[in-house]
Amino acid sequence: MSISRFEDLIAWQKARLLARLIYSLTATERLAKDFGLKDQIQRAAVSVMSNIAEGFERGGRPEFHQFLVIAKASCGELRSQLYLALDIGYITAEQFDEALSLSEEVARLVGGLRSAVNKQRK
Repeated sequence: MSISRFEDLIAWQKARLLARLIYSLTATERLAKDFGLKDQIQRAAVSVMSNIAEGFERGGRPEFHQFLVIAKASCGELRSQLYLALDIGYITAEQFDEALSLSEEVARLVGGLRSAVNKQRK
């Protein structure tokens, strides 16, 4: 089966859910007031779904692979920021666990997609 739209990629669908969750978390009073962290964590979450979409739309496998590398790196950046938000009391352990779990799932999906695209490039 061939995918013709980035919206059909499970990795993008899960990244969209992750971005929505992050926006919900960053709307909480304490995190919303920390403009630097709030903006950075939102940008990292948006970067994941945006890079999947942009890479797919570029139309070439090497470009798609490179954008997936960036998307996976943004998942790592996001996880790091979640640890900070937990450590300084901006989010609860339960919120952290939910966001961390979803970000790890997205990273696995992006990594698998990246491997598949890389195999097709060769």
